[in-house]
Amino acid sequence: MYFSAVKDVDFVFLSALAMRGPQGEQTTMTTLKEALDSETESLIARSGATVPLDWPTKPKAAAPSTGRVAADQSALFMSESIEGLNLGAHFLDRLSGDEKAQVQAAGRDVLVSQGEMVFSQGEYHDGIFIIRRGQVRVYYTAPSGREITLAYWTAGHFVGGPEISGFGVHMWSGVAIEDCEITALSRRALQTLLLQVPSFALAMIDGLIAKGKCYSSMAQMLGTRSVIERLAQYLLNLAELYGIADGNTVVIDRKVTHDQIAAMVGSTRQWVTMMLKRFQTKHIISIEGSVIRIDRLDLLKKMLFRD
Repeated sequence: MYFSAVKDVDFVFLSALAMRGPQGEQTTMTTLKEALDSETESLIARSGATVPLDWPTKPKAAAPSTGRVAADQSALFMSESIEGLNLGAHFLDRLSGDEKAQVQAAGRDVLVSQGEMVFSQGEYHDGIFIIRRGQVRVYYTAPSGREITLAYWTAGHFVGGPEISGFGVHMWSGVAIEDCEITALSRRALQTLLLQVPSFALAMIDGLIAKGKCYSSMAQMLGTRSVIERLAQYLLNLAELYGIADGNTVVIDRKVTHDQIAAMVGSTRQWVTMMLKRFQTKHIISIEGSVIRIDRLDLLKKMLFRD
């Protein structure tokens, strides 16, 4: 029942996204451009004390005692904070060593090169994929060809849901954004493990709960935050995950393109380019080549916490 509910919610949510056609997109863009000056001014005109920085002045070292993973090991999706982003990476932690070995033996290890598809939207579904190393971008493509990124999943997470029992088709696509090592669990292997290893069945429930929270967070952001607020939140999340303090500014130590930002916040590349230029004009950020530097964290935060 739970699995079915998760699948139905995802389907309704993504179907709504698919209904945005080129005409609707153009209308939205016109409205945003007309309202851009007034909305942006109201969000960023307030002044205030600069927020104290707590970012490292050199690349982050692993700190197990804090409970936070290194940035390059964390999943990334639209969320109001970075807390819980990597929750699903631990879904197999409840298994014993022998049970983990049993899962590994039941699967098929696959090497996926950067840029290759792990699975594709609309193709026959025959199981899930556990990421052992690397990073996979999962995204939905609307009939218009427009894409929205659901998440970047890293080691420990599984991709290929919400279906786990096979049959049907994939609801979205997954592409390796770096070389990946993946364990593929077929429909038959999954059914056998679910029946024979009770702790694995519980682990899959944990994993599906984490996925449900991810997509709920994304739906809440799309439904309750303006596109400008989503952009501000995404930049803040990047800064917290990948930020390196440089004086009174924070350098985001991760290359990200305008297309990638647009697909994450649910907008277009043209709009993202226009807004980043506006942020630069207001001295909120500066862009040096492919590096984004956040000069005024306080103004970004004010966009999210309006009176």
